[in-house]
Amino acid sequence: MALNTPRENSITFEDFEDDKVVLLSDEAHHINADTKKGKAVNQDELLEVVSWEGTVERIFKAHPNNVLLEFTATVDLSDENLAKKYRPRLLYDYPLREFRRDGYSKEVKVLQADLEPLQRALQAVLLSQYRRKVFEKNRHHIKPVILFKSKTIKDSLAFFDEFKDGIKALKPAALDSLRTQSKDPAIQRVFNYLVVNNITLTNLIAELQEDFSDDKLISVNSKEESEQKQIAVNNLESNAFRAVFAVDKLNEGWDVLNLFDIVRLYDTRDSKAGKIGKTTMSEAQLIGRGARYCPFQLAPDQPLYGRKFDADLDHEVRVCEELYYHSAYNPKYIQELNTALQEIGMKAKDTREQRVRLKDDFKKTALYKGGFIFLNERVKYNREDIDGLDSSVVNQVHQIALRTGYSKTVTVFDDAGPDRGVERTRQDYMLASFGIAVLRKAVQRIEFYEFANLRKSLPHLDSIHEFLTSDKYLGRIKVEVSGLPNEVANLTPDQKLDVAIQVLEVVAEFIASDNVEFKGSLQFKPAMVNAVFTDKTLNFMLDGGEDKEFGRSMLDASQTAYHLDLSTRAWFAFDDCFGTSEEKLLIQYIDKRYNDLKKVYAEAYLVRNEKHFKLFAFADGRPLEPDFVLFLIGKTKTDTMHYQVFIEPKGQHLLRADVWKEEFLTSIKGQGQVEQLIENRQYVVWGLPFFNFGERMPEFEAGLNELLS
Repeated sequence: MALNTPRENSITFEDFEDDKVVLLSDEAHHINADTKKGKAVNQDELLEVVSWEGTVERIFKAHPNNVLLEFTATVDLSDENLAKKYRPRLLYDYPLREFRRDGYSKEVKVLQADLEPLQRALQAVLLSQYRRKVFEKNRHHIKPVILFKSKTIKDSLAFFDEFKDGIKALKPAALDSLRTQSKDPAIQRVFNYLVVNNITLTNLIAELQEDFSDDKLISVNSKEESEQKQIAVNNLESNAFRAVFAVDKLNEGWDVLNLFDIVRLYDTRDSKAGKIGKTTMSEAQLIGRGARYCPFQLAPDQPLYGRKFDADLDHEVRVCEELYYHSAYNPKYIQELNTALQEIGMKAKDTREQRVRLKDDFKKTALYKGGFIFLNERVKYNREDIDGLDSSVVNQVHQIALRTGYSKTVTVFDDAGPDRGVERTRQDYMLASFGIAVLRKAVQRIEFYEFANLRKSLPHLDSIHEFLTSDKYLGRIKVEVSGLPNEVANLTPDQKLDVAIQVLEVVAEFIASDNVEFKGSLQFKPAMVNAVFTDKTLNFMLDGGEDKEFGRSMLDASQTAYHLDLSTRAWFAFDDCFGTSEEKLLIQYIDKRYNDLKKVYAEAYLVRNEKHFKLFAFADGRPLEPDFVLFLIGKTKTDTMHYQVFIEPKGQHLLRADVWKEEFLTSIKGQGQVEQLIENRQYVVWGLPFFNFGERMPEFEAGLNELLS
């Protein structure tokens, strides 16, 4: 460490004493060696320790206004010494478990096969090439990468040669043997894809020999190799390499989004006495690093950096959201690896796949066969209809208080009576009356008012002068100034400038908050019900802290209140519901009110939205997926009204956070516009307040009763 052994003309600790410094420490667990040892070292002693931690502390303490920001994925707060150091200073804790729950990771799959290493490698190659084809079919040129991990450098180099020779000598019989041997659904999907798309094994082999040729393979084992090839292996998204061969050179700090397969080429365990071995934990951490989501979208409204098909496991592109860890068949090792993955948060404690099917009777209805669901769209907001500031800003009286300079000394415990302060008065001014010079100076003090920036929000604005003087902008803004009577009546230039700056800061906040890129269209367009609603396989990842009903059938409910045999309820479109307790209470409520609905409507169907469709908030285009839609069809042939009612059950903990969704749903009735398709039939879109059995039933029932009156 050069700082601890200063030389002539080199940087020293003293150089940090006169300047404020911001230190950014990535992989910050490396600067905790002294803390983890648990030595009783005070801060002054730590500054003298020759270590990374001591060096960082000396720089940090060199100036009282220095800032140190640390980032790490592996801080162990169960360690008493680390907890004492970090608990009071923790700014943000986002564990890997939450990262996965929020959809920012690939879904980890462990594929074990009782095959020789080269055959398991070929399984990974097949899966990788299939994934590439799926990406390309959906117009994404993303190149999946495989990591082949060996136990020793000698083994890695030997397998590197074996793999190259194996690809060059590959024959259809070898792939056909894998097809017949493997019963894994993922591998079967690969071969089914080949059949459906008329790709022969001979043609596939030609592709593999091109895509996995020698120049597209990279071995990173020795120190010299890893230094020469570090740039290549950290830029695998933008080069031609399809496979990396390594031991452990790529463990920490390797961040490759297009890694989709890891092949473990050895079959050993190091767990003892029921404890997870160091090697197994290291492998789990490698999987965690490789499981970061590879961003892509199939539609503009989909999240770019998050999983899209947790509620549609049968979707072809689901394989592009999965990381496969290929291992030899070794149940004990797999159990230990799963435990390690759960411990670091990369794998849920329990994963359930549940199938929901539309009932055959529902598929026979006129609604399913020829009916419509009306949905709005997210549209680009070009702001061309904006021709001035919003009336709420222009018509608002902005209240600004001048400082009076009043002060008073009091004696503790002395009851001096009420403090009447000083006499204040108020007077209204037009902001424009302060003069163009004052207003120009004020806008120059606020970076937001650069003309180019203003034009993004106010496209018809021609000049700063127009903004300051026109009645469409600041010309009609009124200010109420309060303060000492003499000062309020005779504002100085500095006071006018201060008041103008305060008002302009408020106006800037409003303009910025209203500068949205998208809107939700008021127009709701038709889509066929039978095209939107389909059978699905759902994936539920359960870590133990979620709603107890989540992922459970209503036939297997945890409490009687949630139990219902939906196969006997013709009004519910699907055969079951695996949602939360609040969602199941909504179904129970509709079951109770069904006879009321039938008195008014000829048909009523409640359909669960398992990510089948989205709506978009009118104000800013934010997407939401209402949990249910209730279709209500007129009582008689002369009753032409067809309602579709969007319903969102909401747990108590989300009522406040998701208030924007409720505001949108309840605004649909007044603002939603439906494209009417059939003469003598009127379609109406509607939204209800949140359903919450404990707190919001009066509001929900009032909304539903409107439809029954």
